[in-house]
Amino acid sequence: MAPPRKALIAVSSAHAPLYPEGKETGLFITEALHPFLVFKKAGFDVDLVSETGSSQPDWLSQQEDWLKGEDKKIWEDRSSEFRQKLDNLLKPSDVDPSKYGIFFASAGHASLIDYPDAKGLQSIASKMNTNGGIISAVCHGGAIFPGIIDPSTGKSIIANRRVTGFTTKGEEEEGVLDTIKSWNRPTIEASAASAGATYVSPAGPWDAFTVTDGRVVTGANPASAHVTAEAAVKAFDAL
Repeated sequence: MAPPRKALIAVSSAHAPLYPEGKETGLFITEALHPFLVFKKAGFDVDLVSETGSSQPDWLSQQEDWLKGEDKKIWEDRSSEFRQKLDNLLKPSDVDPSKYGIFFASAGHASLIDYPDAKGLQSIASKMNTNGGIISAVCHGGAIFPGIIDPSTGKSIIANRRVTGFTTKGEEEEGVLDTIKSWNRPTIEASAASAGATYVSPAGPWDAFTVTDGRVVTGANPASAHVTAEAAVKAFDAL
């Protein structure tokens, strides 16, 4: 029996200075919003959860280059379904993993900080994986994978799988590699390797790119959030 047609989008609850003048990273808005819209259009109920039940938007993700048109309208409308769910985030203790068929880890650099230790979110994803659901992540969301364990192997669910995520080259281009090192966190490429996965790079750091390997679906960067969610729906429909 296929898992329920319901999606759970995980959101980072971390924030930290990353940009000029100490402006902070947090949730990269469209990396949660675009999947939300894709899942809704495909007939899924959608909920949002973070490890602590709180979140803060990433500064860059609110700028005109990254948030415009309909996206900006939905974000600024406090009564929109997306905004309501983001402003009233679930905590892991509120979530029954058996009620969901897709787990989607949205991102922002902040997820490098909290996802590796987010035991609540990891446990939900692990149970959903065991139940036969789709486990998906975009950009820095892959930081959660080393902690999502398959109880039958004792290893990460991405061991021996092909995954993508934000490139180390992209971190260099943004000039944030030293900051990530100061957080004592690995890049997504290093994180994937540590979990026994094969990292697949997009042609360029900012190109829309997604990889599906079995029930694991990953995307490379903010531009990939939409296509990664579509690929997750496709994988779900194939179950």
